[in-house]
Amino acid sequence: MPGMRYETKTSIVLRHDLLPWQVANVAAFLAGGLAGFFPEIVGEPYRDGSHRIYTPLIREPVFVLGATAAELARTHQRAITRNLRVAIYTAPLFMTTDDFANRAAVAEHSTESLDLVGLGLHADRKTIDKVTSGLKFLG
Repeated sequence: MPGMRYETKTSIVLRHDLLPWQVANVAAFLAGGLAGFFPEIVGEPYRDGSHRIYTPLIREPVFVLGATAAELARTHQRAITRNLRVAIYTAPLFMTTDDFANRAAVAEHSTESLDLVGLGLHADRKTIDKVTSGLKFLG
């Protein structure tokens, strides 16, 4: 519905220097992580005019923002200071081949030393606006 406004907001923040395939890959992983942890953001299944059923999608707009490495680190810090559960994607994950290796690659680094390339955020609108303040749409 035009003009519909949700009380929550979902944002994906991606580092500006990613290759096009990396942008798509990281955004998909982060959106999936958010949908898995916040099931309330998933809508109802779709049905076409022939009654074929399709999977549900995230029910609200997902704002995709761009950031430098420093802005990404600042955004991450703002999110964790507010105790948000954050989806992360780090540069080493481009070289891993499975979920177990992904988690191991993240576990090798302290919070402060994560080489972040993307964040997925979901919370009330005001909190997300504060966490992502200063960032612009990716483009």
